[in-house]
Amino acid sequence: MNKTAVISGVGAGLGASLARKFAREGYQVALLARSADYLEALAAEIQTTGATAKGFPTDIGDPQKVGDSFAQIREQFGKVDILVNHAGNAAWGNFSELSPVDFERSWRICAFGSFLCCQQAVPDMVSSGNGTILFTGATSAVRGRAGALAFSSAKFAVRGLAWSLAREVGPKGIHVAHIIIDGILDTPNLRSDMSPDAEEPLLNTDAVADVYWSLVEQHKSTWTFELDLRPHNEDFFS
Repeated sequence: MNKTAVISGVGAGLGASLARKFAREGYQVALLARSADYLEALAAEIQTTGATAKGFPTDIGDPQKVGDSFAQIREQFGKVDILVNHAGNAAWGNFSELSPVDFERSWRICAFGSFLCCQQAVPDMVSSGNGTILFTGATSAVRGRAGALAFSSAKFAVRGLAWSLAREVGPKGIHVAHIIIDGILDTPNLRSDMSPDAEEPLLNTDAVADVYWSLVEQHKSTWTFELDLRPHNEDFFS
């Protein structure tokens, strides 16, 4: 029987690497994001390898649209076996500069959107007695910093959601894990903005996707709840 992985917040960086990785591992991949054109292009690329992938344009913060997308996924692919909550939204600025709309939007995409996707996927996993839910975290999930009030608040909320969910559904056979991305992801957009002589160490997105997959493969006697990933940096080891 074919298995299905749903990845929310698919873009040209880690989201795309995750989609390709899970497709290579034999999963039908459902891609959720707002950009219909990008999802269509990525799905077409994955399909050239013989894998199954399809984009479902979705506003992750909209309960109706999330519900509609998961209904389509079940109709076309069947039940959900893996959910990766990767969607994020960041509003940068000092407290005095941050608007209520921007603050709420960060929370809605990061935390509320993850909740909505879990609400759709968990019943499938409970019915089969197994499944994996992975949350993309950030340094800001464990340490707030100036200028990132909205993002830090949202990522703290995501971590709390993951922690509580793990305690509730873990006994039902569902592995929940929170991955802290403690560094900067190497993405096409970042590369285009970086100075050629920049020396900032970056996380390779394909390597990060391999770590996500390793969590799926863990035996339930050794489940990891939380891990952090950071690029090699000589200062860190000094």
